[in-house]
Amino acid sequence: MAKKQKQSNFLSTEKKWQKIWEKNKLYQAKDFLKKPKYYILDMFPYPSGEGLHVGHPRSYIATDIIYRYLKMRGYNVLQPMGWDAFGLPAENYAIKTGVQPAVITKRNIKHFKKQLKSLGFAYDWSREISTIDPEYYKWTQWIFLKMFEHGLAYLADTPINWCPSCKTGLANEEVISGKCDRCKTEVIRKKMKQWMLKITVYAERLLKGLNDLDWPEPIKLMQRNWIGKSEGTEVKFSTLGAVPAGRQTISVFTTRIDTIFGVVAVVVAPEHKIISDLKSQISNWTEVEKYLSEAEKKSELERTELQKEKTGVELKGIKAINPVNGEKIPVWAGDYVIGSYGGGAVMVVPAHDQRDYDFAIKYNLSIKEVIKSLNQGPERDEKGKILEAYEGEGVLINSGNFSDLLSEKGREELTKWLSSKSLGKKMVNYKFRDWVFSRQRYWGEPIPLVFCEHCAAQIEAQINADKEQINADSQRQSAFSQRQSASGQRQSAFSRGELLNPGWIALKEKDLPLVLPKVKAYKPTGTGESPLANIKKWVKTRCPKCGAKSRRETNTMPQWAGSCWYYLRYADPKNKKELISKKKEKYWQPVDLYVGGAEHAVLHLLYARFWHKFLYDIGAVSFPEPFLKLRNQGMVLGEDGEKMSKSRGNVINPDEIVKKYGADVLRVYEMFMGPFEGAIPWSAKSIEGVRRFLERVKKIVIERGLSASAKGYGGSTEGGKNNSLERIRHRTIKKVTEDILNFKFN
Repeated sequence: MAKKQKQSNFLSTEKKWQKIWEKNKLYQAKDFLKKPKYYILDMFPYPSGEGLHVGHPRSYIATDIIYRYLKMRGYNVLQPMGWDAFGLPAENYAIKTGVQPAVITKRNIKHFKKQLKSLGFAYDWSREISTIDPEYYKWTQWIFLKMFEHGLAYLADTPINWCPSCKTGLANEEVISGKCDRCKTEVIRKKMKQWMLKITVYAERLLKGLNDLDWPEPIKLMQRNWIGKSEGTEVKFSTLGAVPAGRQTISVFTTRIDTIFGVVAVVVAPEHKIISDLKSQISNWTEVEKYLSEAEKKSELERTELQKEKTGVELKGIKAINPVNGEKIPVWAGDYVIGSYGGGAVMVVPAHDQRDYDFAIKYNLSIKEVIKSLNQGPERDEKGKILEAYEGEGVLINSGNFSDLLSEKGREELTKWLSSKSLGKKMVNYKFRDWVFSRQRYWGEPIPLVFCEHCAAQIEAQINADKEQINADSQRQSAFSQRQSASGQRQSAFSRGELLNPGWIALKEKDLPLVLPKVKAYKPTGTGESPLANIKKWVKTRCPKCGAKSRRETNTMPQWAGSCWYYLRYADPKNKKELISKKKEKYWQPVDLYVGGAEHAVLHLLYARFWHKFLYDIGAVSFPEPFLKLRNQGMVLGEDGEKMSKSRGNVINPDEIVKKYGADVLRVYEMFMGPFEGAIPWSAKSIEGVRRFLERVKKIVIERGLSASAKGYGGSTEGGKNNSLERIRHRTIKKVTEDILNFKFN
């Protein structure tokens, strides 16, 4: 009976070399070498209590392969690692365990780091960062203050997505199918004062910038769709009611102004101002009020779900006037219309929009055809009535002087006519909204603002003294620009953010970081206030502008704040004087290769691009985009083919795999298991096969020795005996090189 071959002890060999690598600082990147630079970055993890499972290392292994390949090709490669440690995941785990967030998070980081080191990754740990380090979030706060200074941060009393479980506001991007992306609780709408960031100002640049990026097309498409650019016409419908016609108007944005002669109703959002303005004229107010109350409970995504049947309620007693033909049409409220998009109103054209058609059939509205198809038209019944909407292009009919025009020409001429009458104008609209930035939680970066009643009164007094209609921030700015006081002394100028948000004053840069105070009670209150509001000694302070009594902002930043710029800090992690030195920024930035999950397409990836473009505008960075090349890894599923989770009991701990097989077996298996971007189930049988493969590799090396030429392998030999082998070797080198660069590791 053949003697069973003893398995190699890969683990002991790996530990030996890992210690040597660390001792010799083999993976520490050096600044300003004359070699070509290459910056590789994995999306940094949030250090959960569960630690890594085998799905986490998949992207890390791939980038490690690229790192080693480029290093051998003579590049100066930067591959750092850090921790995204603020936010809901870490705080919820702290609440679950009853351990302070700071304590549990640092403990988790220590465990994560140990796991990553055991896998032999070539990280430059001398550049390690953590978003909870005050020396790090000092600069997160600095960026926020710069945005505030430039008028990009503003306080708004607005309906927001509210998670009853997490007890905090959520950005639209954090709501998936009407549920909280973190805890899956049904999200409701709640009106609250929130700090917002004007990401919409960058809409066009965020769209155009995608054209120059080597990113997966599905990710680009997701961002384009989320931004949702539409070109069309804004048209004004005047209303009839208690007020004289023309004093009240409903603005509607449409991409199909060529169908305006077919409008049979106007539907406004439940939160539209005209409902409250004309409340006294609405004869069925009890019915309307009940509908509005139900709509208020729904999230935006619930309300705009395409598959959902449209609902509405007529505002009886109010009529709108179609500006092109003077027809009086009913006004409805409908929860599928969102107040913050396109003026918060839509025109109902049943003959040429299927959802409008369904709405008209449901509520017995008339149907008017105004576009005739050049080919086959809509299906009709025996009486000639249409049975579906025709949504295509064609020739205008029943459209007065605009009849017989083709749709495209009709849109052009109608827009011109409306513009000449001051009844409309050409417009570009975007679907996405400004970013709801503040959170009513403890575990986040403090927002470095205070509210000062004295400064608020001073601002308002000067506005009134100016005797002008203050219109947006430009007029506010002119009202305050470097005024002379009675004594002849120049007063302190207010920043644009302070003018837009009277009373809210920025901390001075020298007072950063505003450190998150330690608290005993860190659970969310659910009252709309952060737990920080209960720390009276911390809340009460002095105004940095005038010295009067003031109070700190007690909401915190969202978990995305620290990750919006972390890639910059790796290049200069110890800099106490600036975000990043210009010299190091120009040497290392932008990131050449960024790898992480596709689930961040309209969250982190969009937010980071927004912050980066702002930093570019103020001269803090020299390149307009942060990540030149992006690749997404697929998910590692459990052996049952389901997503790994503790509740399913299908989580595989990499520590156990490393202990049993060694890190190399795990690394090779995860690259071998399938296409990098695909979701692949874990297989214990397959990992055994990888172990046997590496045993054979080791055997070949031992038998032949490390010098291939010593055994006649590779290289040219007398008589060209190995020419065929040499050709195979070169073909292999070419194929492996191409596959590595194309992320084809299997």
